[in-house]
Amino acid sequence: MALVTTTEICDSNTQLIETGELRALHPIFRMYGRRQTFSGPIITLKVFEDNLLVREFVERKGNGSVLVIDGGGSLRCAILGGNTVQQAQNNGWAGIVVNGCVRDVDEINCCDIGVRALAAHPMKARRKGTGEMQVAVDVAGTRIFDGEWLYADSDGILISRYELSV
Repeated sequence: MALVTTTEICDSNTQLIETGELRALHPIFRMYGRRQTFSGPIITLKVFEDNLLVREFVERKGNGSVLVIDGGGSLRCAILGGNTVQQAQNNGWAGIVVNGCVRDVDEINCCDIGVRALAAHPMKARRKGTGEMQVAVDVAGTRIFDGEWLYADSDGILISRYELSV
């Protein structure tokens, strides 16, 4: 699908907005990475101040998917860093949305991938391997399910039950 803007998607799909099949995340994310517009099927991950599963996930082939990480909104440490984002780029992930913090911002901003996060933080996360994979997560006022579609650009982030065209 050719990339379209989130505003075009909203304007063309008012019925889906009314039924809740198309939702917008609250505008709380900062943009990182060189790719400001990205979209793809969602793979979800739920962790808290632990990034071992995040690292394991981005080592897999992304095939144009978007990793949505519910980090519980923690602002106490970063659960995503420059090396992990570089790995995600190399493995074909379209983007990563983090309900939490990132670090190594200058490195992330050199990567050709879209990243959204709440903030930057210099402290790293633990590596215990705790968390849940491919489960429903609650991020920025929206319940997000594994397999849904994400559309992100400078105007915001949309979640759809399925792939859309304008």
